[in-house]
Amino acid sequence: MRVLIIGAAGMIGRKLAERLARDGRLAGREISELTLVDSLEGPGITVADVSEPELVEARPDVIFDLAAVLSGEAEADFDVGYRVNVDGTRSLFEAVRAAEYRPRVVFSSSIAVFGPPLPGTIGDDHASTPATSYGTQKAIAELLLSDYSRRGFLDGVGIRLPTICVRPGAPNRAASSFFSSIVREPLNGKEAVLPVPETVRHWFASPRAAVGFLVRAAELDSPALGERRSITMPGVSATVGEQIAALRAVAGDEAVRRIRREPDETIMRIVSGWPGRFDTRRAHELGFRAETSFEEIVRVYVEDELAA
Repeated sequence: MRVLIIGAAGMIGRKLAERLARDGRLAGREISELTLVDSLEGPGITVADVSEPELVEARPDVIFDLAAVLSGEAEADFDVGYRVNVDGTRSLFEAVRAAEYRPRVVFSSSIAVFGPPLPGTIGDDHASTPATSYGTQKAIAELLLSDYSRRGFLDGVGIRLPTICVRPGAPNRAASSFFSSIVREPLNGKEAVLPVPETVRHWFASPRAAVGFLVRAAELDSPALGERRSITMPGVSATVGEQIAALRAVAGDEAVRRIRREPDETIMRIVSGWPGRFDTRRAHELGFRAETSFEEIVRVYVEDELAA
C-alpha cells in the first residue's frame, strides 16, 4: 500500500507519519511506501504545493489531506485562506480525477463549519452556518469531497476535528491556540496568556486521538459511510474554567498561577461563534474514539510530551 500525507510538517502530520511508520500497516495492508509532502521543509519531507498534480503520480492508495491555512490566518488574510483551503483542495481532487483511479482520501475538516444560531448540542445534521472564513472554506471543501466521491473520482472521508489540545511546541496562528497555551506553558514552567473569559466552552481532543481518527477514517468501509461523507469527531466539552481545574488537578496551584488574563476582542469574537458540545453517536458507531475528560487530555500531553 502506498500512503501520501499532505501537510506532513504540521504537528498532526508528523505524529501520523510516526504512527504509520511504527505500525507498518494500514487498513490491514502492509505500507510499502510512505510519502510526506508539505510546503515547509522538514526531515524526510518533499517540499511541494498541494495544488501540484505530480503529488498523485505514484497513485497512492490512501491520501491524508492535512494541508490548511489555520483559522486566525485565514481570517486575517482572505485571499491566502481561499487559495490554500479551497483552491488547493480542489486542485488536489482534480489531480486525482485526472489520474483516473479511486483512492481513499481522508480530509481534515473542522467543527468550525458550524456556527450560530447553535443549539446546546450539535448533531451531524445541523446546518453548516460558519462564522469565519476558515469555517466557510472547510465547509466548501466538505461539499467538494462529497461530490467528487459521488461521481466516483475518489473515495472520500471528511473528519471534523475538535480543537486539538494540548498541542506540543510553540503556539501557531490558529485563533484557538490559547486553549493549548494555557495548559502547555504552565506545565513547562512558563507564563501563558488567557484572552477570553473562563466561561467560554469548547470541544477538545488530544493529538493522540486525532491521529487515531485519521487512521480509523482510512480503514472505514465505504458502504458504512453512505452519502454523508463528513463526520464530526468525538471529544470533550469543557469550559476554560474546567481546563484550568484539570491543570490544577495534574500540576497544582503553582502551574495555574502562571496564567495571566489579557482580554483580546478579536479572538473572543472568533471563538464566541464556535460550538461547544456535540452529539457524536454516528462517529462512535463507526469506531472513532477520544478522551472522556479534559484531565485525561492533560495527562495524555504529559505522557506523550513530558514523560521523557
